[in-house]
Amino acid sequence: MEQCEGMSDFERLKKEGWTRQFVTNEPRLSEAAAMYREIGFEVRLEPLPEEQDCPTCGGEEDQEVCRVCFEGSEDQYRIIFTRPLKDSSSPNDACF
Repeated sequence: MEQCEGMSDFERLKKEGWTRQFVTNEPRLSEAAAMYREIGFEVRLEPLPEEQDCPTCGGEEDQEVCRVCFEGSEDQYRIIFTRPLKDSSSPNDACF
């Protein structure tokens, strides 16, 4: 991911139209990604951010970067981001 000066990856993704959905691992990761694609969204899967300081989860941490719950298995999880497809006509539009 190319980093814009002074802008976090999450800020850049938001500026590009991506919406953060949730963090998950398999098998829910593939299921959720397929479901979002089926209903007409572009899907982007991002790894959990590295080197975040979060020694305890007291509810005040930035939910976009806290990783304490995933400690030791970070590589198994992805953050699901979605945005509407650039071609807004969905193959399922004819059904409605």
